[in-house]
Amino acid sequence: MFLRVTHHTKYEYTNLVSFAPHTVYLRPRESEKQRLHEYSLEISPEARRVSSTDVENNSIEWLYFNGQSSFLDLKSQCLVETLNTNPFDFFLEPNALNFPFNYSQLDLSILKPHLAASDGTNYSEINHWLEKHLHAPPLDSISFIRALNTAVFVSLTYVRRDEEGIQSVHETLERGSGSCRDYAVLLIAICRHLGLAARFVSGYVYEPVNIANPHQTELSMHAWVEVYLPGGGWRGLDPSRGIFCDDTFIAVAHSARAETVSPIRGKFYSAIPAEASLCTNLNIENRGVL
Repeated sequence: MFLRVTHHTKYEYTNLVSFAPHTVYLRPRESEKQRLHEYSLEISPEARRVSSTDVENNSIEWLYFNGQSSFLDLKSQCLVETLNTNPFDFFLEPNALNFPFNYSQLDLSILKPHLAASDGTNYSEINHWLEKHLHAPPLDSISFIRALNTAVFVSLTYVRRDEEGIQSVHETLERGSGSCRDYAVLLIAICRHLGLAARFVSGYVYEPVNIANPHQTELSMHAWVEVYLPGGGWRGLDPSRGIFCDDTFIAVAHSARAETVSPIRGKFYSAIPAEASLCTNLNIENRGVL
């Protein structure tokens, strides 16, 4: 499937402001599951751009601004070929067929950041959730992970949150609701508690326009989880939909810590107090087979 993404973000300020260096995670990653055919980024006001990769090998752009402005406008466009038509097209190593399993010592040395508990994780709270929502899990690993993903999906109510930040695991469990990034952080915490290496993924998901639903929400960037399976590699799970990720998903960046791969990060400053407003527009078109 070929998907064209146009992502427009505009910040407006109540007076002229100056900008600290910004980081941008908008260039889709390239892997055996997706190919990037086109990518462009337009920035206003003009900025010096330095392309690089971060510590987890995500594409990142540093933006350095001169002067002042009452707005910051970024428009990215890309054409991505997605190839993950069958998300179950993989094999597991024999020792990983049933859960729980153990990672090799070599894998453990590399996966350590993806197994570390998040700050403030309450194990008793997670154990209580598991007892309530997954008290009789399947034995084989794929069925277990699918059941765990489904349990998170069923136990929460989705709410769109446009404000910045991610709820803590405690807040999500207490409220019984959250946005896609909150679902993802909860699933990651549960996976790591169970000994499954997991990481946060930021990107896009293609959803055909539902003509029967005139109240369909506006598109926005999406978040999900990848779990590392010996032999199968990193496999995507979307707990806010209760599914394995397929070729409708476009991964942009991944990290052991969710807060580090926000699409646009940076600060502004002004001698006069200033307020900022944000407007975003996202369009994803299915171009079929080119």
